[in-house]
Amino acid sequence: MMPPSPSFLSPFDAPALVARRGQSSLLTPDGELLDLSAEETRQRLAQFPPPLLVHGPAALRALDLSPLSQPVPWFDLLDLFLFTCPATTVAPTPRGLALALGLTPPETISADLLPILCEAMLDRLRAMAETREGARLRALLAPLTRAGWAWSGEVAQAIGAPHEAGTGHPSEAIRIWKRLPKWEETAPRPAPGSQPVSQKAARQRLQDILGKNAEVRPGQADFASVATAAFEPRETIGSPNVVLAEAGTGTGKTLGYIAPASLWAEQNDGAVWVSTYTRHLQRQIEQELRRLYPDDAVLRDKVVVRKGRENYLCLLNMEDLLNTATSRGPDGMAALLPLALLARWAEASRDGDLMGGDLPGWFGELFGHGTLYGAADRRGECIHSACPHYQTCFVEHGIRRARQADLVVANHALVMSQAAWAALARPGLPDEDAAPTRYVFDEGHHVPDAADSAFATVLSGLEAAELRRWLLGAEGSRSRARGLLRRLDDLVERIPAIDAPLHAVLQAARSLPAPGWSSRLNPPSDHDATGTGNDSPVPDDITALPLLLPEETGPENPSETFLRALDHQLRARQSREKDRSGYASAECDLHPANDDVTERAETLARALRRLKEPMVLLAKRLEAQIEDDPEMDAPTRQRIEALIRTLHRRAISRVAGWVAMLDALQTPPEAGVTPTHVDFIRTERLPRTRAAQGDHDIGLYRHWLDPTIPFASTIQTPAHGLLLTSATLRDQTGQGEDEESWHAAEIRLGATHFMKPPLRASLMSPFDYARQTRAYVITDVSGEISSLAHAFRSLFETAGGGALGLFTAIRRLREVHKRISEPLETQGYPVYAQHVDAMDNATLVDVFRTETHSCLLGTDAMRDGVDVPGEALRMVVFEKTPWPRPDILHRERRRLLSEGRPGDYDDRITRMRLRQAFGRLIRQGSDRGVFVMLDRRMPSRLLSAFPDGVDVRRMSLAEALDDIRAFLSEPVAPLASDPS
Repeated sequence: MMPPSPSFLSPFDAPALVARRGQSSLLTPDGELLDLSAEETRQRLAQFPPPLLVHGPAALRALDLSPLSQPVPWFDLLDLFLFTCPATTVAPTPRGLALALGLTPPETISADLLPILCEAMLDRLRAMAETREGARLRALLAPLTRAGWAWSGEVAQAIGAPHEAGTGHPSEAIRIWKRLPKWEETAPRPAPGSQPVSQKAARQRLQDILGKNAEVRPGQADFASVATAAFEPRETIGSPNVVLAEAGTGTGKTLGYIAPASLWAEQNDGAVWVSTYTRHLQRQIEQELRRLYPDDAVLRDKVVVRKGRENYLCLLNMEDLLNTATSRGPDGMAALLPLALLARWAEASRDGDLMGGDLPGWFGELFGHGTLYGAADRRGECIHSACPHYQTCFVEHGIRRARQADLVVANHALVMSQAAWAALARPGLPDEDAAPTRYVFDEGHHVPDAADSAFATVLSGLEAAELRRWLLGAEGSRSRARGLLRRLDDLVERIPAIDAPLHAVLQAARSLPAPGWSSRLNPPSDHDATGTGNDSPVPDDITALPLLLPEETGPENPSETFLRALDHQLRARQSREKDRSGYASAECDLHPANDDVTERAETLARALRRLKEPMVLLAKRLEAQIEDDPEMDAPTRQRIEALIRTLHRRAISRVAGWVAMLDALQTPPEAGVTPTHVDFIRTERLPRTRAAQGDHDIGLYRHWLDPTIPFASTIQTPAHGLLLTSATLRDQTGQGEDEESWHAAEIRLGATHFMKPPLRASLMSPFDYARQTRAYVITDVSGEISSLAHAFRSLFETAGGGALGLFTAIRRLREVHKRISEPLETQGYPVYAQHVDAMDNATLVDVFRTETHSCLLGTDAMRDGVDVPGEALRMVVFEKTPWPRPDILHRERRRLLSEGRPGDYDDRITRMRLRQAFGRLIRQGSDRGVFVMLDRRMPSRLLSAFPDGVDVRRMSLAEALDDIRAFLSEPVAPLASDPS
């Protein structure tokens, strides 16, 4: 018999559960606290009503319960936290909730903590009951109650009965666009001045940020002095001041460059763009800026975090989701639950950032990623001023704030994109993101990788089909995609001249892959698929899965015939290798191209030109309308300008790149001539949500041989100064070749492409690595999964948790996790894993940082930029030497850019990766940690990747365990000047 619904229960009448893969903790309704095995826990849960817990999906996985066998619905404290403390990030664990609520959690977490957490949140709600916020919460409780929210009854007792908000829409409380503040236009900001920042002033600003009683660390103050060179006046157009500053871990480089950057912005009334590699690191920098601007209002005025539009809540998409849910009657009520909680968050959010902002990263796991991706503008269909929510739009708010801000925190990909578009901007057409004159590239060692991605061209089935969907909209599918005609239909009446080119575009777009294109690709006869899942990201619009339509009648689709020709060539030449993720993928050189590929490419190039020409004409006629109609109202003018930009960015430039690539295919590269680009064919498995239409994608890829060439060419014209900084700009060989290491760094970072030679600076880490760290190469662990799992388990047990395991292959990570998670969790060391747990990387790191005895398994993303100070990270274990992936792109760069020493080229990349991983280990002066390499074949020449003085020991696993146990048991006294 099904347990009674929570709507008739109190969470205090339900059992409380802390689920683990080993022993779970269960508090029965009569107050008995039990430690149970997974099987015993499942049996007990079958006897009780739905439990009180934290993070229901994780509990299911820990107990090996499927969603169909779960006790549903449950009382998830994360739901209540979203309602009570919106726009507050928190690790989704009982300990994390306790810390976020200002409670001191016990050392050992058991189920009796959960009722305490529940009562603490209900107390907060009771305190809001008589406030204006309490009235808003009661209004929001109405749709939540209709949606069957488990917490409705208890929350109603705390804040009062739910009531409808007004007399309009039945879910009026969710319609936040009626209540959000509106942005207002401001006068354009004048061009910034060119006054330099003195070294003395930068040091004083740093002292002010740190506080009167803080001791300024010499390395940090020196870094601030060096950084001022990036803010000197430019002497020659196209010749910015370039500073390469390598700052060892613990130097405090973030505040070191914030000091001169903020001073320059204030003195010159201009913006400095601070760029980093990931969204998570953007938020870390924003948190550091609170040291400079502790007042929230001042921080909001002075600092803006910028990302692509697809990261933000789109109010029009949210309205579509809401209308769809309410139009379905009782069947759509369940969809109101995530929308109501999303509305609660949006009203409290700083900037509406769904992906890596102040919306907890576990939201999508609890309520389905479809809601988040459906609510973001991931299809690129913004209609700008034609949108009824234009003046409350989060993106438009951010754009306008960025125009007036002192510091804009962006990411490398966005910065490169904006610089490229600014260089191509047409005179008279203002761009929403004019290029700044001063840049700081934090995590500068990733600039080549970001440039490689930003300036690559890909003509694949997915890319081309996505463009078709953007132009034509939904074609017999469940997609909410709005095509170009729908986005321009009201303008056609006002501007008749655009009607003909618009319909020519729509007709020519049918040359792109039609819905169901992948199912019509001939699957490889020797297809080799491993694993049962896929870790490709969720697609831009998971509701936009094309139906399996029969192939269109009439002439063959030129895109699809070209894709089939590529597929045929690849299958004939593939080497059956797998990529590092462990999933089937293959690639081959484009040249020499098969005759069929060459012929099909020529046909497709003609079809794409027929698509490009009317798009260019459409853009020109829209421009002409702006020029010919001086009386045009500002919103319409802004909308047309935005449409022109979007048309160029999403369609014209993309098609032009494809045509150039197809034209180049007709001329094979000349022998003995160093190419500008590397062209190759690649196939990859489709994401799970696309798999219904076929099993793989195929595409033609073009990468710059040296991606820093386009990076330098786009950035050097607008930039007057730029600082590239990282703890690992150079490869340290340990042989005293300082000039050679700097020269290699300048080549890799693209500094040699700038007219003015860069200023170099190196500031050593203040940490005593010889005293605080030790490194081991284990000599008796084979590459077999059983041997690896035994080693990881033994090492993690010896460290007592606080361990980060790094892998070069997802499949091996999963296999090891499967073998070690239960025995370690039984001992109180929970194991979390990227590509296993559904949480995003930032949430996994938050959990790892909060649960100080936990272990985390990950791949490349966990190797760079993870900041976990203190006891939470005391061991880093590498499964295998992180050699570069031996693909075609690496082969060509190794061959043509290694200056005749391809082995040194591989070693340099590998040492840099090892240095980055080692840098995760010591984050403050009192830390102590060990680095373990399980690959006995790692050559000694790579050991120079570790800081000077690190004791590297080659020994058996048993010997290493004893040594590590003794080393970690010795306390480390903080240094006299602790960098923490």
